[in-house]
Amino acid sequence: MGERRRSDFVTALLTSFALVSTLFVIAAVQVLFHLQLQRFGIIPRTQAGLPGILFAPLLHGSWQHLLGNAAYHPYRTLSFIWLASGVGTWLIGRPGVHIGASSVIFGLAAFLIMAGFLMRSWRAAFIAIFIAICYGGIFYGVLPTEGPISWEGHLCGVLAGIWSVRGVARK
Repeated sequence: MGERRRSDFVTALLTSFALVSTLFVIAAVQVLFHLQLQRFGIIPRTQAGLPGILFAPLLHGSWQHLLGNAAYHPYRTLSFIWLASGVGTWLIGRPGVHIGASSVIFGLAAFLIMAGFLMRSWRAAFIAIFIAICYGGIFYGVLPTEGPISWEGHLCGVLAGIWSVRGVARK
């Protein structure tokens, strides 16, 4: 059993490294070749914005934006939160281009907090409390604001994160 956990950890670590590396490679290519990839972000309720559901979390407006979003995400939960937050943003977003992985980050934070309180584990509860204390303030980002920050993406990420807990709570 201990060997399986070590294998899962190594797999998770490698997956995390690959995802974060991909984000940095895309940003570097964008800078080196002067590409304007933001056009592949989510443009709400337009056909042109549909590819953004898949690509927006890979795109960032600045190095600071990228560094703020670079974090590990589990497979199934990541996939669901990625797609659900993208579809949600596409459906309810304000006109404009929505980019960045913050919707995924918000979704994962919500997932960890909710799962921690629903699972029957002290370790999970401790993680939930830690995340809530350290990152709970980010949830102000789901409140409607003017400006370039996609509160719609943040809100859809949180809702996707909460929704994705349903499978964990049954275990």
